[in-house]
Parts: sequence; C-alpha cells; structure tokens
Amino acid sequence: MKRLTVFLLLISTLVFQSCGLLPRLNDQRPNFLIIVTDDQRYDTMEYMPNTQQMIFDQGVTFSRGYITTPFCCPSRASILTGMYAHNHYVHVNEDKLYFQTVVEDLHKNGYYTGLVGKYLNSWKGEPRPEFDYWVSFFGGTVPNYYDPNLNVNGTWEAKTGYITYLFQDYVIEFLEKAANQRKPFILLFAPNAPHAPYTPAKEDNALLTDLPPNDLPNHNEEDVSDKPYSISERPLLTTEEIQRIERIRRRQLLTLMALDRSIGEIMKKLEETGELDNTVIIFISDNGKHWGEHRMDSKSTAYEESVKVPFALRYPVLVPAAYIEEKLTANIDIAPTIYELSETRAPDTVDGLSLVSLLKGGNDNWRTSLLLEAWPDRGHWTSIRTEQYVYVETDNDLSELYDLKIDPYEMESKINDPNYQAIIAELKTILEKEKQPKTSPQGE
Repeated sequence: MKRLTVFLLLISTLVFQSCGLLPRLNDQRPNFLIIVTDDQRYDTMEYMPNTQQMIFDQGVTFSRGYITTPFCCPSRASILTGMYAHNHYVHVNEDKLYFQTVVEDLHKNGYYTGLVGKYLNSWKGEPRPEFDYWVSFFGGTVPNYYDPNLNVNGTWEAKTGYITYLFQDYVIEFLEKAANQRKPFILLFAPNAPHAPYTPAKEDNALLTDLPPNDLPNHNEEDVSDKPYSISERPLLTTEEIQRIERIRRRQLLTLMALDRSIGEIMKKLEETGELDNTVIIFISDNGKHWGEHRMDSKSTAYEESVKVPFALRYPVLVPAAYIEEKLTANIDIAPTIYELSETRAPDTVDGLSLVSLLKGGNDNWRTSLLLEAWPDRGHWTSIRTEQYVYVETDNDLSELYDLKIDPYEMESKINDPNYQAIIAELKTILEKEKQPKTSPQGE
C-alpha cells in the first residue's frame, strides 16, 4: 500500500508538471494579491465594473476605508509595514523606508514573492532581495503610459506598448511561475493608474466625452473662511482652471477603465490556476485626489476626497458572502491582516489592526477612532476621525471640526461652536495620545 501511495503521488506530480502546475503538498496557507492603485478616489468604482463585480461584490467592501497619510510614498510605506508615518518616518515622497516590511517577513517564512508596478517613490527601480520576481520603474512616476522603461528582474528594458497591459502580462507570468512553486505566494500589484500623466489607452480616447461635470456641493466652495489660511486664501477657481481639472478627471477615469480590463484578465488567470478562492485579494488606492473640492486639485489634505479610498477584500474562506463593513479601516490594517493569515509573527512596531477579527464578527472591540496625518508643503497636520466627526489640527494654523452626519462634504467647521466644545476636547485628547511616536529613526 505504501508503494502504491508513493507511485500515485509521483504520477499526480508528473500530471501537474505536464500542465505547468505543481501541487502544494503541506503548506495550505493562503496566497495574497495586493492591488494598490495610484491616486484613485473612493467614488470611481463605477468605472471599474470588472473589479467591482469580481472583488468588491464577492467580498467585503470597507465603506469607511482611509489612508492614514494621503501621499504616495508614506501611504505605501504604511501598507508595507502596518505603521503610521510618524513611526516609520516616511513623511514625504523623497524619504526612504528603513523598517522591515511584511514582504520581507513572508519571504523568510516560505512565501514566493513578487512585485509588478510601483514600489516607493524613493526607490530607483532595481530589484529588492526579498522579491523573487520583480518588474518596476524608476521612482514614482512614468513620463508616459506608452513605451515605458522597466526593470524586469534586474535588467532595464525599453518596452513597447501600454504600461497597464504590460503589467497585466507580467502579473500573469508571475502567477504561472507561482503555480510551479510548492509554496504560497504574495504579489504586490501596483499599477500607476490613475496617476499623472493620466495617459488613456488609445482605444479609450473617444470615451466619456459626455462625462457630467463634478457637481459636488463642496466643488469650488463659495466660503472657505473656516479653513486653514493656506486654503482660505485661495481664490475661487476660474473657468479655465475648472476645465483643466475636468480634463484631468476624465483622463484619470479612462486609465481606470483600461486597468479594469486588466484586472479582469488577472482574475481569470487566478481561476485558471485553481488558486482564486485560496487567494486573499485586497484592493486599495494609496490616496485620493481633489477635483476642485474646497477650491483644490491636490491630495495630502485631511478632507474626504484625499483620505478616503476604495478598499475591499475578497477571500471566501473568511468572507463567504459579500457585505459592506462600516467600521473604520485603513491601509495600516493590511500588513497585520497578512501576518495573521500567513501565520507569520508580526513585529511589535505594527500600529494597524488585523482585519481577521473584524471579519469574524468582532465589531465590539474594533477601533472607534483613527489617526490621520500628513506633511504637505503648506504645513503638517494631524487629524482624528470617528464615524461621525473629523477633528484636524494644522501646525501654526486654524483647527477644524466637521460633523459628518450633518455636513458630509466638510463645508462648515464647528471649531468655535459652543455645542461642540466637549466633543472637541475629547477628540483633542485622543489625538495627543495617538500622535506620540513609538519608534526612533533608523540609525539614531
């Protein structure tokens, strides 16, 4: 009987090899596919129907999903470490990350690892040793979505084609290679869409020509006198500025439509390899972006358009039926979730919470407030956000309080309203506690 078992195992292995697949014998830990888009707002998923149907509608949608520092490199460092920016010290795009990442830890713990797309703005594009598979570009921005210069597993190559589709092909290649590993995988897929220069695929150039203009109540806000001086001193947007922002908006949406097609192909490949339902798929953006709200076209603000992003998780083992989760969640929760599900010890430096307990119904013990922070050119700000309130302190400038229940577009600060002073005092106390650093910069 023992010889027969060995013989059958050998035959099954040969069959899998002939199909380009190797079975995992003992390691049944899940795979991870982390999709991180670039500058995608929370209100854009209608332009990504494949992604909506295949990930959001088959998992959990975090309706209050936030980025703790809404700027590319700090946000991605928080995704990789589960740490607040005031603890990992990546405050702006030029800062380097010196703390160990979840990918490094999973690589040591037996995972096959890959990156396709953007790493950190401060990184020059060459492969990192914790990645078994690597496709990236220099820094944080490509000059054009067409014919990019990519580093493919250590070699710089001038590629021909549209970058989103090139990334799609590399992701599929990674999944094929992963299928031949006797270990689970983690892939960070970080396309540059819909970041500047927002180049649409040529076949999409004629689409969305009848896109309705942005008509949110806070668009080109009439009265910004209750905002910090760096905002309140801004003049109303001119017609020409609004038209420019609308062109950017349309082009961003067009890049998402191409990305959506690619994600559809990637999901099909996962299903083809038999790993779809054994893969934790997380979709998130690194930050949002203003399209004229509060007279701005930037990011890195404390307002909803900048800090709130599309955020979802698909993993039938943990989320057997689709639902919407309204508790406060954030990018810092991704790493601790991966640590728990991969049976990898999380470092003590992690600030985020594993989403596993929340998805198992542990709502009673979940956070009721979340720290947000940023170091933009106009000044450092910190914020405490609850399900109803947003309290913001900007260095050497006005503080703000918004009651999202009655003012979801953050148009009227209640900072001087006597009816809110007790709430302000409570939130200020929470903020003072949360913003205290737990670590020291590396090397000091």
